[in-house]
Amino acid sequence: MKVLIVPNYAREDAVESARRLEGWLDGEGVEVAWARDKKLFPDARETADDCDLVVSLGGDGTLLRAARIVGYAGVPVLGISYGHLGFLTAAGPEDLLATVRDALAGELHVSRRATLDVECEFVCEDGSTCVTHSFALNDFALSRGGAGDMVEFDVSVSGKHIDRLRGDGFVVSTATGSTGYALAAGGPIVTPEFTGMVCVPIAPHTIMARAFLTSPSDVVEIEMSPERPAMRHFFADGQPIRDGRGGTGVRASVRRGPGDLVLLDRSTQSFYDSVSRVFYGQVGK
Repeated sequence: MKVLIVPNYAREDAVESARRLEGWLDGEGVEVAWARDKKLFPDARETADDCDLVVSLGGDGTLLRAARIVGYAGVPVLGISYGHLGFLTAAGPEDLLATVRDALAGELHVSRRATLDVECEFVCEDGSTCVTHSFALNDFALSRGGAGDMVEFDVSVSGKHIDRLRGDGFVVSTATGSTGYALAAGGPIVTPEFTGMVCVPIAPHTIMARAFLTSPSDVVEIEMSPERPAMRHFFADGQPIRDGRGGTGVRASVRRGPGDLVLLDRSTQSFYDSVSRVFYGQVGK
């Protein structure tokens, strides 16, 4: 058995706990690998293909990094919270070893989370084009650039044109991502069992545009308007999507990913416990 440890290397307490976890796993006869870090593990591989479990020690951002390492491979991910919200995590530092022990024994609840496959097209100054594919657990986002100008773009779903919008951008999220950027932009909180996509305009320059949901088989297509060539950026889970040649993003297609993320937590009620704790402050009352 092999476990990949993904700590938030910027937090000393998370790294110390990761080392404690490594020592305990060694004693249990479990092989340990570490996620890449420029200082501590510069040569480590960014893959979990040969692992049986991935343990994230940090906040939700660290868990999203762990999810990017796993991709569509289906390796279970366990989050231990050392961050601010810990919405996706299963336990805190005080329960680290007990929670990992339960995970290895198969005694935790399995939550299958839909992912996204994001295809972006870029045009370079010489007129050539290239296409990139990105994984996302939370969301894809189109955002206006540093100049502050509104972006103009067309939104279609599975070939059906919805509208041409102007505004700060657009978010396409999973149910998992519905409590992140999509929520901040005015979208709904969606149960993890929903496997379609949540589409939310960001500060649209109209009172008509509203968030909407798609089916799991739909493809959301965003095409930048050539009439308004404003600066714009594409993001997957908050990470910039680039083509490597300085091209400008002109088109994005977002669909459900070919594999779910397997997230471990304590019970079927973990999602609603987190919603109550993070957004309503009701846990323990």
